[in-house]
Amino acid sequence: MNIITNDIEKKVQAIGGLKNVIDPEIGLNVVDLGLIYQIDFDEAAKKVYCTMTLTTQFCPMGESISTGVTNALEHTFPDFEIEVNVIFSPPWNSQKISEEGREFLNQ
Repeated sequence: MNIITNDIEKKVQAIGGLKNVIDPEIGLNVVDLGLIYQIDFDEAAKKVYCTMTLTTQFCPMGESISTGVTNALEHTFPDFEIEVNVIFSPPWNSQKISEEGREFLNQ
């Protein structure tokens, strides 16, 4: 898991909340699946910026997953506005799955 951030302590909090967001097709959380690329915090503007991807551009659960990410971050940081940006470059691949994720998936 190589999530870029500008605040390590808040990143740890964010990851805790995001581990509750499960990809319903795979059954694994978005963190261990490697879908979260970056989480940055703007204290002055009270904003959280999250950059993520999906397993494919045509993921039928994409909107549900990104909404789940937004909801989890809103719950974790209730005083912050949340902005989630879904990108496809670099594309997701199975190498992004964490060791815990691989164990869960029996890989």
